[in-house]
Amino acid sequence: MSRYTGPKFKLSRRLGISLSGTGKELKRPFPPGQHGPGQRKKMSGYGVQLQEKQKLRHMYGLNEKQFRNLFDKANKLKGIAGENFMFLLESRLDNLVYRLAFANSRAGARQLVAHGHITVNGKKVDIASYLVSPGDVIGLRERSRSLKSVKEAIEARHHLPNYVEFNEAAVEGKFVRLPERAELSQDIDEKQIVEFYSR
Repeated sequence: MSRYTGPKFKLSRRLGISLSGTGKELKRPFPPGQHGPGQRKKMSGYGVQLQEKQKLRHMYGLNEKQFRNLFDKANKLKGIAGENFMFLLESRLDNLVYRLAFANSRAGARQLVAHGHITVNGKKVDIASYLVSPGDVIGLRERSRSLKSVKEAIEARHHLPNYVEFNEAAVEGKFVRLPERAELSQDIDEKQIVEFYSR
């Protein structure tokens, strides 16, 4: 299954969650379409599990194969599988580029990485799914620091998570530690995702 490229606002309304993080999509709190207002019906257990999985998958912009492979990796780690999964998702390079506000969206962050603008510990990395380790430093290549889109994104930043640090002078950020579950989206019930893949 390829990555979703359709209307993001419609998808947000269908899933009942703001995928952009701004909340603008949910001004109409019902699914899209002619019969949208009457569609909030009770779902089966499978339907709830599937919806939670789709929420998280679309939030991070992964296709199904990438998502499942990362879940399998999290499932082999010590600790709570669902939380480990969310920590691995947060450790992806494209996500941390977004968290550091080098881009306004994860899709924009993925593009920055793919086009070779991002470095990890001083070396160019152009793989969006690269898993960053705590202590790693994420920066911009010298020629990329003057990009208009990057400057605008940094200026528009309104929040910096506690598990990353940003050095304004060097225009680089540090992944200080793995996040705690309380620091991540409370709109996701990761236990339902574990149950979905455990069927």
